[in-house]
Amino acid sequence: GTGNFGVTDERRRTIDFVTYINDGQGFAVREDSELKKVDDLIQLCGLDVATGAGTTFEVTLQENLPRCAEAGKKPYKVKTYADQAAVWISLQQNRSDVVMSTINGLRYAVTQQEGLRFLNEFKRLDVGFAFKKGSPLTPAFQAAVNRLKEDGTYDRILKKWGTTESAIETSEISPPELK
Repeated sequence: GTGNFGVTDERRRTIDFVTYINDGQGFAVREDSELKKVDDLIQLCGLDVATGAGTTFEVTLQENLPRCAEAGKKPYKVKTYADQAAVWISLQQNRSDVVMSTINGLRYAVTQQEGLRFLNEFKRLDVGFAFKKGSPLTPAFQAAVNRLKEDGTYDRILKKWGTTESAIETSEISPPELK
């Protein structure tokens, strides 16, 4: 599969990955937000957080949700959406306070919409193409990504889209999750 599949240890149990970029989790808000930087998800307590359904962002938010109650705070509400347009509309229309999504996607999206700003990176994560375990396509895709690295095409693409900070040194097959 293609898309922004974050390489996690849980996912590696059932599928193989071929890494092609190091992206990860971050946040964006409206320009008038008082939120400055999220270093710990407990800072989101009491807020409405928009994210994509079925993503690593949703998993991260749900896993950490009990921490608000443990700290005696009102929990944040996770609002999931099937597509990114709905995520951004929820923020623009004040139905959510913050968006959690891909670092590169957030950085780009806030340049295309007035009144929004990138808040910060939260956690870096390798991203890759997803394959059925043992697929013969896995090493072929790894070789293709590494060939793009070798001939300079990879770096030119990342430079064009302003994502050079997310470049990988070499493509790997199912590396351990970055912690």
